[in-house]
Amino acid sequence: MKKIGFLSFGHWTPSSQSGTRSAADALLQSIDLAVAAEELGADGAYFRVHHFARQLASPFPLLAAIGAKTQRIEIGTGVIDMRYENPLYMVEDAGAADLISGGRLQLGISRGSPEQVIEGWRYFGYTPAEGETEADMARRHTDVFLDALRGEGFAEPNPQPMFPNPPGLLRVEPFSVGLRDRIWWGASSNATAVWAAKLGMNLQSSTLKNDETGEPFHVQQAKQIREYRAAWKAAGHQREPRVSVSRSIFALMNQQDRSYFGNSGQDSDQVGYIDQQTRAVFGRSYAAEPELLIKQLAQDEAIAEADTLLLTVPNQLGVDYNAHVIESILTHVAPALGWR
Repeated sequence: MKKIGFLSFGHWTPSSQSGTRSAADALLQSIDLAVAAEELGADGAYFRVHHFARQLASPFPLLAAIGAKTQRIEIGTGVIDMRYENPLYMVEDAGAADLISGGRLQLGISRGSPEQVIEGWRYFGYTPAEGETEADMARRHTDVFLDALRGEGFAEPNPQPMFPNPPGLLRVEPFSVGLRDRIWWGASSNATAVWAAKLGMNLQSSTLKNDETGEPFHVQQAKQIREYRAAWKAAGHQREPRVSVSRSIFALMNQQDRSYFGNSGQDSDQVGYIDQQTRAVFGRSYAAEPELLIKQLAQDEAIAEADTLLLTVPNQLGVDYNAHVIESILTHVAPALGWR
């Protein structure tokens, strides 16, 4: 059995060709798609976070709204860029959204990817300390975030507070029990996946990773997952970790599907550079009739290793069409592969 959810970037553009023409459209349609996905039996609604872009950016109002409109589906991110975050404020926002949802948040965080502007985190008020890189700063923010999620007091109370305090040092409120175990790290390298395992974070691996061996994407990603699990075991954590992978998968069920994705030309991995130093391998898309799709996906080693599969959805094609995309996989593909 696998958990199957969707991952939306929440793109919007004021174009007559887009079904998502404003930020309001992107947010409201995200809520509607999460509700529809839950009704279809999907397990998760996840959202990408990009700043300075016509995409979803501030996740917690959206996650809280979805939490209030749904009952069962997991609600998460993939990923929040920790270079931009005030970790204690984030603990407050995450705790509130998690309580509203009844403990269904699954928060993916990471260093983030190349952004729309140069060093955009500086505009948010964050600067690496002397001797730090931006990646170091993201990890420092992460350390504070994870530590505060334990719910232990650390702040000295005012001896004359406006309202009575509980005894001892104070923690950030609201505190949501169990949220610390539902934090995921988006890792692009094997070493970062091992680091995440040592800290007790779940693993998110997306449709790209650092090209470390020259092997096919799914083979490298499967090896990353196995290294992560070995590091988790060595760290002695008491719970089982979770691992998700993301894929673009489209079952060609009708002429509309074929017109959108039947000739996508993305049926092989691509290699490129996400910055001047980092060569990355980008995983292929899958688009075929269900019988062929089942055969292709059965050969994907990384999907086999993961317990959670996130389907990247073309959100600008609208809620109804994306619900159809999700339903097609759940109904016509997942059972044959043993995912359901």
